[in-house]
Order: sequence, then C-alpha cells, then structure tokens
Amino acid sequence: MNRFGIRFSFSTFGESHGKAIGCLIDGVPAGLTIDEAYIQAQLDRRKPGQNEFATARKEADSVEILSGVFEGVSTGTPIAMVIYNTNQKSKDYSNIKDTFRPGHADFTYWHKYGIRDYRGGGRSSARETAARVAAGAVAKLMLNELGITIESGIIEIAGIHAKELDFSYPAGSEIYALDRNVEQAQKEAILEAKNRHDSVGGVAQIRMHNLPIGLGEPLYYKLDGVLAEAMMGINAVKAVEIGDGYESARAFGSTNNDPIRKEGFESNHSGGILGGISNGEEVRLNVYFKPTPSIFIKQHTTTTHDEEVDFALKGRHDPCVAIRGSVVAEAMAALVVADMVLLNMGRTMDGVKSYYEG
Repeated sequence: MNRFGIRFSFSTFGESHGKAIGCLIDGVPAGLTIDEAYIQAQLDRRKPGQNEFATARKEADSVEILSGVFEGVSTGTPIAMVIYNTNQKSKDYSNIKDTFRPGHADFTYWHKYGIRDYRGGGRSSARETAARVAAGAVAKLMLNELGITIESGIIEIAGIHAKELDFSYPAGSEIYALDRNVEQAQKEAILEAKNRHDSVGGVAQIRMHNLPIGLGEPLYYKLDGVLAEAMMGINAVKAVEIGDGYESARAFGSTNNDPIRKEGFESNHSGGILGGISNGEEVRLNVYFKPTPSIFIKQHTTTTHDEEVDFALKGRHDPCVAIRGSVVAEAMAALVVADMVLLNMGRTMDGVKSYYEG
C-alpha cells in the first residue's frame, strides 16, 4: 500500500535514486491557503547534508506544486507535489547489486518481489519520507487554522536521555535536542559512533496541543492506534509509546489513572487519549528509532545467489536517523490528526445540521 488516511489521505511515489519523489494529497478542503514557503520550510528541516550529524548527500528538496492549487488556495481537488532528486551517486551501491545489507529491507523486498532497486534501497529508502513531510506540511496548514499545533524534538540519543524538555529549543539545535544540558553529550555520542564507522539510535517526542475532545474512530480506527501505525510505518522506527507508555505497565491503577475535575484532568498519564478518543489534553508520544543500518564496518551477509559473503558498505548515510526522522514523525502525526478532524465532523446530527443549516 502506498496510500494512508481515509478523508484526508495521501499517496507517495518515487525511489531514492530515481528522477523524483512526490505525493498526491486527496481530501484537502477547498479554500485552504497553501503557503508554499511554509511547505518548503518544513522540508528544509528534514533535508540532508546540513551538518556533520546527517548524511553528506546534499539535496535542495525544492518542492513544486503541480495541481490542486489556484491563486494560492486549495481547489478541493487532489494536490500533487514533486521533489526532484539532484544528487544521486548510484555507483556507490554497485558493490551491493546482489548483496543484502544487514538491517535493511533488501532481503525481504527480494523475497517478496523477486526484484529490487539496489541503488540506495529504491522505494524502501528513507528518501521517500521527504514526500511525507510535504504532505504533512499541508495538513499542518489546515490544523493551524483550527488552532491545533504539533511539535517535536529529540528526547534521547545513544541512551543519553533529556531531563528538562524545552520545545522551543530544537529549532536552533543541529540535532533538534529538547534538553540543552545534554545536547553536547548527545552530539559527542553521534560523532564518536560516526568516527568508528558505526551509528546510534534515538527517541523523538511528539506533542500535540488543542486537539478537540472526540477525535478517534472506535473500535478499529482509534486515534492512538492510527498514530502508532503511522509512526511504525516510518523507516527505522521499532517502538511507539503513547503517554506514559511502558511505564504504565509498572504502575498501579491508583497512580496511573488521571482523576477528573470540572476544570479538566489532574494528570495526563494517558497521553491525551482514552478509549482511542482524544480527551482534550495534550497528546504525547515517544517514537523509537533503531541505529541507522547503513554502517561502514565489515559484516556477514548473503547474496541473491544464496552465497555467504563479507562486505563493507560505501555511500553517504546518517549516523543517527532519529534526528531527521523526528521531522517525519511530526508530519505523520499532523496527517493523522487532519484525517481525524474531517472524520469527526459528521459524527452527530448537530454537526451535520450546523453545516447544512449554518
């Protein structure tokens, strides 16, 4: 499947070393101001080659809108956007034409399809996530008009965990750190692994504010369930926590419950979601990224001819994929919430009447 969402949905296309990547967004309400500079700014947060903590592949990631926008506003028809690849080095992958890279999708793609694009992983490459960020930027434009905001940052790298979270800080941080007090230690851990030709994992935190009560479609399209699906669909993500996450399994009901007062909840262990439906509190989730599998250390593997070999990878790769991955996670969260907002509009007769009689 290359499509995500029901009412506000998008599809992506393209490969890492193909001519271009892009997305087609369907369900955007007509009349939404489409700020191209804002969309580009979101892509700039994710683009490669910005510093020593990311891959050296330099891509402008310039987005071009092909359809669905007229005189700066959405027309209600599908919005198509394209991002041309301009800095491919496919020859870097010639030595793995028939070799499966450990930790990558090479092995499973080959056995599923019987064919694979070995140039950077083709469709399975994280390069595709630029298209998700472009789609997510349009979702954010819609959510901004409703006062719904979404923010993200890095809460942990190489086991170095943030203690004091400041969501205003990541914008000025090369690694989108949430805690300036541990940022340097996190940077040093990344560079130490990079100098050893290795990589490290990390954790991004996503927070969503001002969600109305009622977003989520029980039983099989719950807000937390779809958020988890969206995050697990991002390259290198291996776990997702909603609210207190795994700490909830260690708690007692008396401490894990969120008592309710007239003015709201006394705590937010649930992460803003009860029964799969938003409860009006801040929605919080942690997204866990594994270490980038592209490392420059000799490894054991097999080939498409079922031969055992040792090989060393070439190319340009992120020493910590979680950094740019946090931007992708934020975009996917926006796409989920935009979809849920539109789905929720007709859940009551009052809602239906307010549209047709208002």
